[in-house]
Amino acid sequence: MLPWALGYLMVWGAAVYVRLQSGDAMDAIVCGVVFAGVLPPLVWLFTRKANPVEIAVARPGPELAAVLAWLAVYAIVVLGWLFTWIKQTWAPQTQTYELVMLAVKLAVHVVIPILILKLVGARVAPLLALRPGAKGFLPLLLILGGFVTLLMMVISPSLKEISGIKATALTFAWAAPVSFLWLAVVAGFCEEFLFRAVLQTRLSAFLKSEAGAIVIGALLFALAHAPGLYLRPDTAGDHLTGGLPQVLAFTVGVLSPIAVLFGLIWARTRSLGLLILLHAAVDFLPNLSEFMKVWA
Repeated sequence: MLPWALGYLMVWGAAVYVRLQSGDAMDAIVCGVVFAGVLPPLVWLFTRKANPVEIAVARPGPELAAVLAWLAVYAIVVLGWLFTWIKQTWAPQTQTYELVMLAVKLAVHVVIPILILKLVGARVAPLLALRPGAKGFLPLLLILGGFVTLLMMVISPSLKEISGIKATALTFAWAAPVSFLWLAVVAGFCEEFLFRAVLQTRLSAFLKSEAGAIVIGALLFALAHAPGLYLRPDTAGDHLTGGLPQVLAFTVGVLSPIAVLFGLIWARTRSLGLLILLHAAVDFLPNLSEFMKVWA
């Protein structure tokens, strides 16, 4: 485990250094310290007696190769081009646009990967198990979910954006839980199924190392988002400058620590349900105002 941890620290540190050249690395530092430094020990604490379900991978090499090939298409074609085309065809922040994006995300994150796995003879059912009874499920959900919600209150402008809508108490009462459920599907289920259940499981079998699968999976998760941010810079949110190096540094520095935490949770619990809910907790406040604008 230690060589993989040190290797990841070196790559993440290089990303922070590149971010510093733009004059702003606080986002990467906060995410690295919190998600890859502070929170993983809590996962170990609450899963110390866990006996994770073993998910068999019959042909690690061919299955991983097929998944990586799809990830390349996903990163360049889907995130880099298809989402741009959808945005140009259907006006953003409309109900039609959101429904189209939901259908497309389910297709590219879930349906197509399932078809690919079936083509190479892999079993899919174990990857879809929610496992609410996994060791540490409830304490991790409550503690980590509450922590990331509080963190988003501090580091994101979400509370200011929500207050700016001036929604009624009744609107907020139904929009908040529905928004969480929406994000649990469109973000949590889609991304966690593809990157943790599908990709990390194959990486673990191929590398014969859970630590290696967590690190490589986290870096692939981050790098897969780079083409979308580079080709669609408006989605970066922080007006990235400096071209592709800064985009790569942003994804590795900011996104990969979150993926490290989620990868560890998958390795220790094999609970897709826990990951879905925690992913939704991360995205909930930053996306609540937009959800209410569209649906309320």
